[in-house]
Amino acid sequence: MTIDRENLLKSILDSLGRIEHIELEDIPNIDLYMDQVTTFMDTRLKSTTRHPGDDKILTKTMINNYAKNDLLPPPVKKKYSKEHILLLIFIYYYKGILSINDIQTLLKPLTEKYFHTSGPLNLGAVYEEVFSLENDEIEDLRENIIRKFTISQETFKDAPEEDQEILHLFSFISMLSYDVYVKRLLIEKMIDSFKTATTKDERGNTAKDK
Repeated sequence: MTIDRENLLKSILDSLGRIEHIELEDIPNIDLYMDQVTTFMDTRLKSTTRHPGDDKILTKTMINNYAKNDLLPPPVKKKYSKEHILLLIFIYYYKGILSINDIQTLLKPLTEKYFHTSGPLNLGAVYEEVFSLENDEIEDLRENIIRKFTISQETFKDAPEEDQEILHLFSFISMLSYDVYVKRLLIEKMIDSFKTATTKDERGNTAKDK
């Protein structure tokens, strides 16, 4: 097995450069039917999938399941608003690493406070603020990947030469996987804290209402 190390690293870094989110202004300001929503999401996010020719970004079944699990408010007259699409984008990014219950915990307070609200702090403003951090995050990730790749190339020095390439690649994948594993554990703990905080907030608001 022969792995071109330089091309492998370059390919990985190039793929980072192709990762981009949907800009707020690119989301239609008119309400869309379900078929239009799935087409929009598929067109804008297809490049982020592992198999662009086969993988589906969003289906009617998915949307219906999200609604059943209280991740998505019901459409109005079978039409979905810009805010619906914002929530679907958040769900798309979260679902690869979080459970439905955890996604619900994160999105429910945002939906209750900012879905279809006027004023400067609405769901669109939340979306823009969160994704404005993307460029710095990508750059940090690029540096982290280069560092891990360099370290992986120094492993298994005593292994037979014909085995080293695949072992280096295995080391690199394992380092990235462990990074994801640890971050997922941290995210889950923070979601538990998030749930506690938002529950207290709800109780406080209920007490004030009384």
